Amino acid sequence: MKNIKVKKTVYIVLVILGLFIVQTFASKLGGFIADSIQYEVIDKDGTFMSISVHHIIQMIVALVLIFVISKKSDLEFWLKPRLNKSGILYTTIFDIVILMYVLISYIVGYSLNTIVPYAYELNISNVLGTLGFQLFLSGTSEEILFRALPITVLGGVIGKDKKGYAFIIVIASVLFSAAHIQWTLFPVSLTFSWFQLIYAFILGIAYGLTYVKSESIIYPMIMHGLSNFFMVGMGYIFMTVMN
Repeated sequence: MKNIKVKKTVYIVLVILGLFIVQTFASKLGGFIADSIQYEVIDKDGTFMSISVHHIIQMIVALVLIFVISKKSDLEFWLKPRLNKSGILYTTIFDIVILMYVLISYIVGYSLNTIVPYAYELNISNVLGTLGFQLFLSGTSEEILFRALPITVLGGVIGKDKKGYAFIIVIASVLFSAAHIQWTLFPVSLTFSWFQLIYAFILGIAYGLTYVKSESIIYPMIMHGLSNFFMVGMGYIFMTVMN
């Protein structure tokens, strides 16, 4: 019995490591392809096209892997939209809380004069491009790669009971948080913000819980997209006021 538990633990650790490698590969591939394309005609300030291509590529990688796994197993990735009371409730509460948090954060930052100006001109192209990315692509791409993929795969390995899902959501959130660490091997470098890691982890818990409760990735996508949209959009509003 002890050997069986050890083997299962090792297997779970290997699956988690595999998920980390896949997520890292998808992100790095997206970044590599995005950096190989010139966008000056469409996006002269480099504010939205590169990151959009990056997220499209990593989403395609995740969808291809999900398609392969779906064909080889009976796992359900809950990619289809569905009306769900829990999903609607969680999404509504989350968006209200996030909007209030963002508003208060910017009011405090404005009062203390700690709001950092954007490094690009707030023209129509930059504003619409960045807000469009945040609203339609950031959550869509990242929720498929960092929620639907790991939670479903780990659910098939660990189990889909309440205790199992609690552990899985935490693991998925850790992986999501780790994705916000900037690192390279050549040369070796590691940069991150503790606030960003903790913030990403907390949001990951909210997204993961909603995904499991609603059995649809659509609700976390909406939550994620609106969260980023509020953060960037509110920044534009306050920068306009400051100027």
